[in-house]
Amino acid sequence: MKKIFLTILSLVALVATAEACTNFLVGKKASADGSVFITYSCDSYGMNGFLYHFPAAVHPEGTMRDLYDWEEQRYLGSIPEARQTYNVIGNINEFQVAIAETTFGGREELVDTTGMMDYGSLMHIALQRSKTAREAINVITSLCNEYGYCSSGESFSIADPDEAWILEVVGKGGIEKGIVWVAVRIPDDCISAHANQSRIHKFDMKDKENVMYSKDVVSFARKRGYFSGKDEDFNFAAAYCPFDFGGLRYCDARVWSFFNMFGSEDMNKYLDWAKGDATATAIPLYMKPKKPLTLQDVQNGMRDHYEGTPFDLSGEIGGGMFDMPYRLSPLSFEVDGVKYFNERPISTMQSAFVFVAQMRRSLPDAVGGVLWFGCDDADMMIYTPVYCCTDRVPDCYAEEYADPVTFSWKSSYWVFNWVANMIYPKYSLVIDDMRRVQRGFENRTIEEVKAIEAEAAKNFIGSPKFVKKQLTDYTCRVAEDALAEWKKFAEYMIVKYNDFVVKPEKNGKFERTPSGVGATVKRPGYPKAYLKEYVKQTGDKYVIPTKK
Repeated sequence: MKKIFLTILSLVALVATAEACTNFLVGKKASADGSVFITYSCDSYGMNGFLYHFPAAVHPEGTMRDLYDWEEQRYLGSIPEARQTYNVIGNINEFQVAIAETTFGGREELVDTTGMMDYGSLMHIALQRSKTAREAINVITSLCNEYGYCSSGESFSIADPDEAWILEVVGKGGIEKGIVWVAVRIPDDCISAHANQSRIHKFDMKDKENVMYSKDVVSFARKRGYFSGKDEDFNFAAAYCPFDFGGLRYCDARVWSFFNMFGSEDMNKYLDWAKGDATATAIPLYMKPKKPLTLQDVQNGMRDHYEGTPFDLSGEIGGGMFDMPYRLSPLSFEVDGVKYFNERPISTMQSAFVFVAQMRRSLPDAVGGVLWFGCDDADMMIYTPVYCCTDRVPDCYAEEYADPVTFSWKSSYWVFNWVANMIYPKYSLVIDDMRRVQRGFENRTIEEVKAIEAEAAKNFIGSPKFVKKQLTDYTCRVAEDALAEWKKFAEYMIVKYNDFVVKPEKNGKFERTPSGVGATVKRPGYPKAYLKEYVKQTGDKYVIPTKK
């Protein structure tokens, strides 16, 4: 097995998509309160974090919609606009339909540069035109087949208050128009995840209720020489996104970690697969949870760095003197002709934004659909509720202030980035203070939301417009409160940890001497583990001579 592992490592092309996004999915019977959850960590150094808004509208006949590539804003063409479009805030619409994605890339020759639909446009348009997850799948696949698909292989999480689906699509490389695709419904009592590696392997072609696929999904693979077996043995991922070290270690390892946190199965039997061995037992698409998941379970799962697993990053020199649980990009590097790699956990520095979408059938749509949203690294941001009826973007989440090369104190993207970058080099020294503020705010918000939603649900039938306005106002207020809280924390942190010392506190205030000056600071110095590595590298160079 070791020989196979090293061969794969030496041959693999480590592609940029391995640095990208993570999605979790939770069925309504797998959650503690009947919610359907999907998550999204939008991880790209080329993107900035803000909240999209597309207002509901009725469009005149003949209206055309211009298409622009989501990442590069490159003009792709125009298509007829739908007569009626729905309110979309971020990645959720007014009917509690939510969509997220991760890019798996797949076979390079299947990218069709002549297509008009990119993965970002597909998400936004599907949300504007769909009242259910199944409708969204139909919108995405129909648009791709009619206008062509120009992105690489993509996995979409698509959910509503009743169902959660994974849809995987890949183009036909301009050989034929359209896409090959498969969609699988996640059972209501199960959880699932995907993270830049195609996750649908074999699927039940006879299960018309829970499985959908293109009519040529197998025949096209045969035609291209990707598959030659019986239909019942067809493996979508093996055909269209062949397994390699990067796809498993960088990508499916994150899936492994999610199931390890919350899944009911012994994940040791899938450990070799997650470590990068494509001959080992593959991780299943879904499994039942150990216990029903709460909103906070799902939120905190997005903050994982493999703690307590064989992939744990702690205690290594790569984390610096204060044991940062991140590694710098690129993921692979070479020293003296030998290739090495860094682990890629769920929580990562390059996130533009992160959300947990919550959909609930027990409440009116305007109240039941919430996008718990935050900018930058999931580990170091605050989730705030964005109700699906929201018809304006909070200023702190506005694109106007989130320019990638212009800092703004009005932007949550920039302020949360600034604080995170202050914490990274002092991680173990500072992280407990950050957690105290973060958890305090989130816990208070979750408790506050319970009362607000109960009142909104009670009043919705008689005053739907008023309730929607209240929820929009609340969405904007909490987002701005979180920004203010983080600015305040930044001021506290620079005072307490300035110049790598620690100013003592008592009863929540910095201590002073009787004469009023600041109390004597504590100087923690380097952690012991780091000092040992320091001495190994410097040898006797800094040994204090003893008297003879």
